[in-house]
Amino acid sequence: MLKPYYNSLILFKFKHNNKLMRIIFGLCCLFFLCSCSMTTLKNEKINGVSFVASRDTIADYHVAPVIEINANYAAVMPFGFIRDLKHPVISYNSNRQWFGETLAGTQQYISELKKANIKIMLKPQIWVWRGEYTGHIEMETVETWNELEESYTTFILDYAKAAQESQVDMFCIGTELEKFIANRPEYWHNLIVDIRKIYKGKLTYAANWDEFKRTPFWKEMDYIGVDAYFPVSDTQTPTVEECIAGWQTHKDLLHSYAITFNKPILFTEFGYRSVDYSGKEPWKSDRHEEAANLDAQVNTTQALFESFWNEPWFAGGFIWKWFHDHSNSGGIQDNQFTPQNKPVEAVINSYYEGMN
Repeated sequence: MLKPYYNSLILFKFKHNNKLMRIIFGLCCLFFLCSCSMTTLKNEKINGVSFVASRDTIADYHVAPVIEINANYAAVMPFGFIRDLKHPVISYNSNRQWFGETLAGTQQYISELKKANIKIMLKPQIWVWRGEYTGHIEMETVETWNELEESYTTFILDYAKAAQESQVDMFCIGTELEKFIANRPEYWHNLIVDIRKIYKGKLTYAANWDEFKRTPFWKEMDYIGVDAYFPVSDTQTPTVEECIAGWQTHKDLLHSYAITFNKPILFTEFGYRSVDYSGKEPWKSDRHEEAANLDAQVNTTQALFESFWNEPWFAGGFIWKWFHDHSNSGGIQDNQFTPQNKPVEAVINSYYEGMN
């Protein structure tokens, strides 16, 4: 009389254990795949340069220094122009612009860079007359807001079409436009939908270092893009260790955003000027005739690499900025951002080589 019950019990245990084993096996597979994915992100960074538009076409000898620094990505940056912070019309793709800032120039730059197997982020940007900060673009009436939206849509969708036609790897939908986004969030949500109808690759937005916490559409992006001009030191010539310590609070916040939105962090711009106090207000780009401090640029840059380039939640970034005429750019007397022909170029080369 016990045998049927005993057989049923064995069968129940077998089915139960079999189901449990399938669950365990599935979890192991999931863990393996996630580990592989994180390892891939860790070892295959976006090692990028912000490739500055110029008057000229570019050729293979302009691209060669990009390869030599071990970069695998370039941000190509066409420009639209606004007369002032209250003006709603964006002028672009005109014969008054430098060639590299136009649609034709953009496509020529992309083509030449891709010949060398450099991947592309197309990053159309706005320039306000006299260099006023784009994050302060803000209209005064509903009518001018509507006009700005119409103008920006035309501008950005033209470049989305160029991005799709050129099969670029990533498209940046805007750069440091905080007040525009804060005032018109619904417009931006709708714009992203329209962009995705045209361009089928990865999307990001380049938020300023103090803006990204308020950007409302990270869920709709593939990367959380940040222009990484975070203050990390008040010292005249900061040490690497000091800057690493200065990064910690910012790094923890960025990591939390990567977790919250399940998106990798991408530094759409990063870099430091070769000046005293380079880590204090890294966003400053004035042209005061002060002596170059090459050690400050080296130390702040090395600290950034040491802080981020081995993190699995960090995708990489684009050094600001890289000029096409390498031999005549930068140099040890230059106190601006470009790393070209300065000691920091070797630092970038080393980290980019290690993560290719």
